[in-house]
Amino acid sequence: MPTLYITTQGARVEKDYRRLIVVKDDECLYSIPIFRIDQIVFVGSVGITTPALQALLLNGTGLTLINKNGRVLGRLLPPTLKNIGLRQLQYERGQDAAFCLSLSKQFIYGKLRNAAAMAARMLRKRTDLDKDLLKRIHQALRQVQKADSLDALRGIEGRAARIYFLVFRQCIQKDWQFESRTHHPPKSEVNSLLGLAYTLLHDNIITALEVVGLDPYEGYLHADKYGRPALALDLMEEFRHVIADSVVLDLINRRILKPSDFECASQEYQLKNHSLHKFFKAYQRRIQTEILHPLYETRMSYQKCFEVQARLLRKVIESETEQYIPFIWR
Repeated sequence: MPTLYITTQGARVEKDYRRLIVVKDDECLYSIPIFRIDQIVFVGSVGITTPALQALLLNGTGLTLINKNGRVLGRLLPPTLKNIGLRQLQYERGQDAAFCLSLSKQFIYGKLRNAAAMAARMLRKRTDLDKDLLKRIHQALRQVQKADSLDALRGIEGRAARIYFLVFRQCIQKDWQFESRTHHPPKSEVNSLLGLAYTLLHDNIITALEVVGLDPYEGYLHADKYGRPALALDLMEEFRHVIADSVVLDLINRRILKPSDFECASQEYQLKNHSLHKFFKAYQRRIQTEILHPLYETRMSYQKCFEVQARLLRKVIESETEQYIPFIWR
């Protein structure tokens, strides 16, 4: 069980010998051996005792705190070995405009290839929709390698994203409202789900980058901004549709979640407490799904693919490989 999500509001995590126990009102909700957890996520109002916190750090287990809208409040990580030489090289590469553009083209190429694949799957199930939307995504895809600047590349990606979400909007159940993609605050139930899924994916990518020794904050595509893990945002682009959007679409169209599972306060939508566990269960199931990695042709989970792509990225930064090869969904 790589990630443990705790969504029960008012719950507290305690340590009992070599196990973590989750309690509320002096009642044990469940317990799990510490060694079985790679990551733990607190959602909303969840507490932890000092002995339990120390046990997590000694076990090398990270802790992420998010609110019910999916916004990260903070992360706690055990001490890690720092590869100073690698990180210095990573920062130097960030000053090379040609390197940044070349690498960013591969990130966006992967994202748009997967967006086209996802859109094609959605459109196959809906014969009444405009198939020209898929052609427009492919047109954007052909423009990626011609971009002569990061701004031009971001423009291509932005236009393709708007087209993609037109397809996405038309392929969800009609009782769900989704006019456009909004971020903070999420102004619809669908945006709330997407935001939560992207937060979890981003956190997974941060962990993968840290495992291979890269700094998640020094990116090449996303503009540097204080406190934003830009490299994690770069690498997650090719997984957005494959992981996050796929989970959200499945939850909606299989009617696992309904609009009534949300509450709205100050025009901000969030899942009710009893529905959060359905979301996390679906997300965890998705990232643990095994597929054939398109480059190595070896079966592995999507979560393992995150680390594999991070290692490929490291090889490019260290000039062991000439070009980064993004994850292409089949």
